[in-house]
Amino acid sequence: MNFVGKIDREMFQAAVLGTLTDEVILTDPQRQHIIESHPNDYERYARYLPVVLLEPDFIVEDNNPNSAVLLKKIDREGKRFQLILRLKVEDDPIDYKNSVITFWKIEEKRYRRYLRTKKVLYKRV
Repeated sequence: MNFVGKIDREMFQAAVLGTLTDEVILTDPQRQHIIESHPNDYERYARYLPVVLLEPDFIVEDNNPNSAVLLKKIDREGKRFQLILRLKVEDDPIDYKNSVITFWKIEEKRYRRYLRTKKVLYKRV
């Protein structure tokens, strides 16, 4: 389990009421999933995890309970990222943390489709 960053809990109130911590972890199995499912993305872009978590451009509704999809464009690189985050809630065991489920670089077309087809819970102004 690796600490990868923090979130602004207030941003996530629309996604999940009662987000209990601002700490975000990436477990070894999820890290391995990212490496295997999205070849080279983790090695190339893991340095962006903290900024995607703390400063997402959009938070959109996820199909899974207590989860949210974060979308972020990094201007200096011209890259767009998607991160699925499982949020710690009141019913979770005390030692749970917010956890990255997956993370990868996406194309502009997919980025726009998410904004068109999913419920936007938060938009950076």
